[in-house]
Amino acid sequence: MRRTPALILGGGPAGTAAAIALAQMGGDRPLLLERTRETGNALCGGFLSWRSLDTLAALGIAADDLNPARITRTRLFAGSAMAEAPLPRPAVTVSRHRLDTLLMARAVTVADVERGVAVRAIEDDTIRLADGGTLITDALFLATGKHDLRGLARPEEARGADPTLGLRVRLAPHPALDALVGDAIELHLFDRGYAGLARQEDGSANLCLAVHRSRLTEAGSPAALLTALADRSPALADRLAYMAPGEPIDAIANVPYGWRQRDGVAGLFRLGDQAGVIPSLAGEGMGIALASGIAAARAYAGGGPAASALWQTRFARTLARPIGVADWVRTLAESRAAPWMVRASHPALIRLVAHATRLDTAGLKTGVIPTT
Repeated sequence: MRRTPALILGGGPAGTAAAIALAQMGGDRPLLLERTRETGNALCGGFLSWRSLDTLAALGIAADDLNPARITRTRLFAGSAMAEAPLPRPAVTVSRHRLDTLLMARAVTVADVERGVAVRAIEDDTIRLADGGTLITDALFLATGKHDLRGLARPEEARGADPTLGLRVRLAPHPALDALVGDAIELHLFDRGYAGLARQEDGSANLCLAVHRSRLTEAGSPAALLTALADRSPALADRLAYMAPGEPIDAIANVPYGWRQRDGVAGLFRLGDQAGVIPSLAGEGMGIALASGIAAARAYAGGGPAASALWQTRFARTLARPIGVADWVRTLAESRAAPWMVRASHPALIRLVAHATRLDTAGLKTGVIPTT
């Protein structure tokens, strides 16, 4: 059995941010375990807000290294209704492969990283690996994203009565698609779901959908759902025309939007989606992942493993407003009120929602977590 003072499970944005932040504060050199041997391209909208870019800069990741192009506008569609407004500040869209590659490259210089190591379960404070090995740690940073770990799984009721599924397709680079989308992040709203679309660093467009299971069941399959949506939305049909024949549709099930871990346990820091899951239309999921990793590292550096219980409770309160506002907007977006919401989307209202759903990271510089 191995022992390590600080153990990070998961090499995505939350886990690598925690590793880098621990090193910046001169704390324990953590052990980071990542179950994949090679960096993949996680199902994700890929939107990084202006605040997320500031956070990444503090970790040593420059915005231009992610994507030299900037997103400056948001564009909303619902049926025949369309609205457009400038973002409060320029943002970036990037593939998870690119983001995770850059963050992992930084993490391996400051942490002990082991890849291809899968954790099977947590039992009696012992981390049991798939290869039969075991680990114990004083401080566990749980950064496994939407993947639950046996022994520390989120409650079943977090998924809701009509669970949300994530779908993703890639639209091939094309000058005409560039002209359609431009420097905008698009949201296409429909019954019991929505789709986000933006161009990434390689020129392709990333189309991600959040869909209630009942809506997908009615359609019959992901491909049939895309066809049905295109039939009802000329704007979305124009964009789906650039989906290559046979292009795979990636999927992830049971995304627990709106869930927060409200209380804490000594020695356990839940990060990213393990701390709270914001509806993806807010575009702040990766921002929360990064901020949680930094904030937890600062709490650990200031108070050791015992600081986790109070930190988790305070971080849950920090997430209350962003997740609450995003949940409210999502409810409207997935209802018959969506066209009205789009027509009423004055630029001032969009700016207000954009600010309200950003995680307030001002306190991260001192390690004090805002308790809004």
